[in-house]
Amino acid sequence: MARAIPETHDEILAAAARRFAANGYRGTSLQDIAREVGCSKAAVLYHFANKEAILTELMGPAIAVFQALGDRIARATDPADAQRVAAEGFVDLAVRFRREIAVLRGELPELLEHPAFAHLQRISERLIDALAGHPERPSARIAALVLLAGISEACGEFLDIDDDVLRPALLALVTRGLEPAG
Repeated sequence: MARAIPETHDEILAAAARRFAANGYRGTSLQDIAREVGCSKAAVLYHFANKEAILTELMGPAIAVFQALGDRIARATDPADAQRVAAEGFVDLAVRFRREIAVLRGELPELLEHPAFAHLQRISERLIDALAGHPERPSARIAALVLLAGISEACGEFLDIDDDVLRPALLALVTRGLEPAG
């Protein structure tokens, strides 16, 4: 029986997201994705240059919002404003893109070192500094890092929680966990 070529990128993206969530990015091969779709690896490569291209497209909308958050933090007028913008912006990002963040569970630090995503490291540092409110204080940086990592790592557990419940709960957690800036 001949294998069908997937009709759309969406079919491959959906299969890749499922495989990445189940086995991690590193633990998923193009062959795994092809098998999930029911096509050949060559058919997947017809639509995407490589596995990185699939991940880049999957993460594209979340990355665009993350970049915009970095810009908003940079425009903040003082440390307290930057902290508020960072906290609200990251919580909004985590709520909106929790499925995409869950796909990267445990692999984000390594992926940020990849050339295609290296620019995100600078935004991450800006986010951490803004959340810390006092980036020179180790305790403030630790709190910011733990909150970011905890929310990111737990995103997959939030899939069945309504946005209007999750957003205020995460925002309250972040607010309690940070030293006020200023």
